[in-house]
Amino acid sequence: MPAPLLFILSGLTQYLGAALAVGIFGTVAAATVAWLRIAVAAVVLVLWRRPWRSRFTRQDLRTAVVFGVVLGVMNVAFYIAIDHLPLGTAVSIEFLGPVAVAAFTGRGWRDRVGIAIAAIGVVLLAGVSLDTGPDAVIGLVAISVAAACWAAYILLGRRVARAATGGITGLSVAMAAGAVVLAPFLAWGAGPVLRDPQLAALVVGIAVCSSVIPYALEQLVLRRVRAATFAVLLAMLPATAAVIGAVMLQQVPHGLEVVGLLLVSGAIVLTGLDREEPPTDEAPPPA
Repeated sequence: MPAPLLFILSGLTQYLGAALAVGIFGTVAAATVAWLRIAVAAVVLVLWRRPWRSRFTRQDLRTAVVFGVVLGVMNVAFYIAIDHLPLGTAVSIEFLGPVAVAAFTGRGWRDRVGIAIAAIGVVLLAGVSLDTGPDAVIGLVAISVAAACWAAYILLGRRVARAATGGITGLSVAMAAGAVVLAPFLAWGAGPVLRDPQLAALVVGIAVCSSVIPYALEQLVLRRVRAATFAVLLAMLPATAAVIGAVMLQQVPHGLEVVGLLLVSGAIVLTGLDREEPPTDEAPPPA
């Protein structure tokens, strides 16, 4: 399946997970919801991939652990940010992470122009509104951390994806590491989930839709494309959200939003997705 289609599928599951998470924020703190996503996803991935059956080199294991911590911090920081900032503002600022990756790892003018066009498109799609209230500082700091982690996620995730043990197997180790490292800071707020089976089931659904499926799909994409191309592809996430909103919710984009969609589409074409690297099959766990 082409990389853009994998990203569309990834985006669809993420938005479904976000929709499920809406009802939880009033019961469980945003940061704890983010940690629960990682923790439950780690359990699902570890049971699926059984990483103890794979032979990790020390370097691959270190990379996976660092990747997992970065992934966990990125999710927690983003959830804190959207609890204090408008979603559009948060999405646009966080996209500075992929912009930086494309700017520093791009091989030519097409990559750099493409990410600039994609960034403009994301801003137009997301709709930025600046809030100078007391919560704005917390939100801006949190989303800046999320942006830095997103850049590291692309670079480290590519290493995990291309390891001999297989990207999704490495992802299972990464998720487990992130959950363990962040547990002392965030697990204490998970009490309501443990006492409410319906809430617990909802958290499982959020983890599968928002973490297991999209991050596994992104590991497949990271094995096939360069970091700069992947950074531009990330612009498809807000673009897909706009399209789904139009189809499912009759939230038809107008004016600058349409321009944003066209810019994101043009950026993806400009980066030359026909230059995908040959895919590497996922390495199965040893018998």
